[in-house]
Amino acid sequence: MRLSPSSFGTPAVCRLTGSALLLWFVTACKTSAPVVTSAPEAAPKPVVLSIGSNKAFSSDEFFDSFTKNQLSADSSQRTDIRSYLDLYTNLKLKVLAAEQSGRDTTEAFREEMATYRKQLAQTYLTDKTLVEQLATEAYQRMQQEVRASHILIPVAEEAIPADTLAAYQLALATRKRLQDGEPFATVAKQVSKDPTVSRNGGDLGYFSVFQTIYPFENAAYQLPVGSLSAPVRTRFGYHLIQVNDRRPSRGKVQVAHILVRLSPSAEPAGVAAAKARIDEVYAKLKAGELFETLARTYSDDAQSKNAGGKLPPFATGQNVPALEEAAFDLTTPGSYSPPIRTNYGWHVLKLIERKPIETFAELAPALRQKVATDSRSEAIRQTMLQRFSRDYNVKENEAVKQAVLAKADSSLIQGRWRMPVNPDPSTLLTVSGAGGFSLNVPASKFFTYVQQKQLPRTETGLTGQGIIQRMYSRFVGDQLFAAEEANLEKKYPEFRALLAEVRDGVLLSQMMEEKVWERSLSDSTGQKQYFEQNKSKYTYPARAVATIIEANDDKLLAETKVRLATSPYALKRSAPDLLFEANQTALSPARRDALFEVLVTMVKNPAYVLDVTASRDANEKDSTSAGRLRSVVTYLTSNGVQLARINEKDLQGARSNGDAARRVSFTYLTTSKQDVARVLSGTVTDAVTITEGIFAKGQNAYVDELPWQTGSKSFAKGNKVVQVTISRIDQPRPRTFAEARGAVINDYQAYLEQRFLADLRQKYPVQVNEEELKRLLK
Repeated sequence: MRLSPSSFGTPAVCRLTGSALLLWFVTACKTSAPVVTSAPEAAPKPVVLSIGSNKAFSSDEFFDSFTKNQLSADSSQRTDIRSYLDLYTNLKLKVLAAEQSGRDTTEAFREEMATYRKQLAQTYLTDKTLVEQLATEAYQRMQQEVRASHILIPVAEEAIPADTLAAYQLALATRKRLQDGEPFATVAKQVSKDPTVSRNGGDLGYFSVFQTIYPFENAAYQLPVGSLSAPVRTRFGYHLIQVNDRRPSRGKVQVAHILVRLSPSAEPAGVAAAKARIDEVYAKLKAGELFETLARTYSDDAQSKNAGGKLPPFATGQNVPALEEAAFDLTTPGSYSPPIRTNYGWHVLKLIERKPIETFAELAPALRQKVATDSRSEAIRQTMLQRFSRDYNVKENEAVKQAVLAKADSSLIQGRWRMPVNPDPSTLLTVSGAGGFSLNVPASKFFTYVQQKQLPRTETGLTGQGIIQRMYSRFVGDQLFAAEEANLEKKYPEFRALLAEVRDGVLLSQMMEEKVWERSLSDSTGQKQYFEQNKSKYTYPARAVATIIEANDDKLLAETKVRLATSPYALKRSAPDLLFEANQTALSPARRDALFEVLVTMVKNPAYVLDVTASRDANEKDSTSAGRLRSVVTYLTSNGVQLARINEKDLQGARSNGDAARRVSFTYLTTSKQDVARVLSGTVTDAVTITEGIFAKGQNAYVDELPWQTGSKSFAKGNKVVQVTISRIDQPRPRTFAEARGAVINDYQAYLEQRFLADLRQKYPVQVNEEELKRLLK
C-alpha cells in the first residue's frame, strides 16, 4: 500500500471520504497476481515501532508500506525511510485513537467496510487475463463487418432431453437441405422461427461485434464467406449460419434527420400527404433554407427536432437498415440525402461527420466493461468455476436435494412459483476448502433463490423440473463464487493486507473529519484567532495589475487592441436580419426560428451584449419600427435573456425605402476579453490569448520583463508578439482576514492536526526500535 504524506494528514482543505477514499487506496496499491500461500507457523517478526501498551508493528510490515510508497508514480510522495517512519507513526496513532473510541464497532463502519470489501473482491472473482483477451478479440473484430443469414430452430436451455434432441436433428436435416442446394431464403421461411424471417429470408444484413449473442458472433467471424455452419447452440436454440460477405468497418457516422412520420398501416391519402410533406422539405433545402430550421418546423421526431434533428453517432447494425445505408452513403459534411423511406416514415438526412474506429487504448476500458457484462460473461464465469472447482469440494445432501427439486411444478413456467411456508432448514450442500474452510448452504437459501430469479417463460417444451434443475446448477456455481469471496482473506495475503489498509483509511478519515477537517472549516473564531496571532505570514508583496495580449502576428495584435479600445467590446459578429412585410410587426414562425439562433447564441455566451436595431420604410407608420423592436426584445427576454444585455435602437425611417428598410438587425458585443480572443482566434487554437490578473514578481514572465510602472510595451517573444499593459502598481501591504481566509484555513488545519498528534503521542507513547531501523536503513 502506498501511503503518501497527504495520507497522514498534510494540511489541505480537500479531504478523502467515501468512495474517493477507496479509489485512492486501490489505485495506490501495487498488487501482483493472486497467489495462494500456505506457510507454516512463522516465528515472531522483529518490531520496529510500538505505540501505547499493545500496538506493535513489524519491520516487514513497515518496510512493505515504505517500499510501495517509493514505487509511487508521483515522485513528490516519496521520502527517506526515517521521515517515512514519522508519517507512518502519525497514521497509526490516528487509527488507534479511532479504535479506542469504538469507531470500528459501529454498524455504519461495518456496512462501509462490507461495501469496500465487495468492490475489492471483484478483482479476485474475475479472470482478468481472459477479460483482456476477449477485449482484444472484440477490438480486432470491430475492424470488420459480417453479413450473414441464419435459420433458428428454437429450444429452451431447460428443455427436456427429447425436445433438445429433436431440435438438433431438425437442424441437421435442415442443414442437409441447404447442402443439397435448396435456396437459403426458401428453407429459412419454411423452418426458421426468427420472427423477422418472413421479410428478410433469414438475412441479418451486416453486423459487427456485440450485436449478436457471443456463440453466434464466434461462428459468424470464424466461417469463410459462402460457407455454412454446423448447428450452433445458443440460449435461444440451434442456429444454422451462412456467411454471405465481409467488408472493412465503416466506423461511425453522425447525421441529423427530418422525419415525417408515417404509420405502416396508413391509408393511401395519408401516404400521399406524408410524401408531399417530405418533398416540400427537400425542395426548401435545395432552395437554400437551413436544415436546422426546417427540422424544428417539420420534423415529427420530438427528441431531435429542437437540436436541429441531430442524432447520436451510430455504427453498422445499430439503426434501421435503410437509414443506415443512406447515412453512410453521404461523404461530405453538410451534404444531405434525398427523401428515404423506413418503417418510421420519410426522412431527409444531413451528414454531420464520419468517425473512424478509435484506438484500442481509447476503447479498452469500455471494451473490458462490455465483455464482462454481455453474453461473453458466461465464458468468464465458466473459466472461474473451473478454477474454483479445483480449490473447493461441493458435497450435496442427496436426500435434501431430491426433496427440494421435487417442489417444482408448472407455476415455474409462469414465473409464479412460491417457496414453502416453512422451508427446509436442513443443509442442502457444503462447500469446503483448504485450511478448514467450510460453507454450509441450507435448502431455504435455494428456495429463496428460485423465487427471486424465476421469470415467466413462453418457450414450448418447458417443465418445472427442467427449469429448477437448471436453476440448481446455476445456484451451485454461485455458491462456489460465494465460497471464494468468503475465503479471500485466508487465501490471498495481499487481499488481507489491502483490506486492512482500507480499514485504516476509513478510520483515519473519520478521525481527521472530526478533529481537524470539519473544525478547520467551521471554527470561524479559531480561524480569526490564528490569523491575529500570525498576521506577519499573510502579506501581499508589490504587485502589478496587468493585461497581457499574445498574438500570432502583428496584425492580430493590432486588431485585438482596436477591439478592446471601448467596452462592451466589438466582436464584428452579427446574425441574419429579420425581414418584415409592409406594416407587419409580429413574429411569424419563420422569424421565430431565425430568432431562435440569436437566443441560442446569447444563452451560450453569457457575456454577450446584443445591439438590436429596428427600422421601417417611409410608407409605414412611425410606430412600426418600435413594434418590431418590441416583438423581438419581448421574445428574447421571455426566454431568459436579461434586458440589461440588450441595447435597443429604433432608426425610424433612417434607412432607404422598400424591403431593405423593413427589418430588424443584430450585432453582438461582449463584456469579456476572452470572447474577443476566441473570435479573433477563429479555427486556430490560441492565435490570440488575453490574460488579466494581479501579478507579484516571478508570477508572470512577461510582466517581469517590464519596468514596474504603469504603461504598455509591445515586443516579440519566440513566435509570438506580446503587449503587456500595466494599469496599476499595488505596494506591499498586509492581507485582510477575508483576503487570507483560504490560506488561514489551510494553516489552521495543519495547526489543529499538530495539536491532535501531540495529544495522541502523550496519550499513547511511541517507541522506535533504533537497532531495527538502522538495519532497514542499510
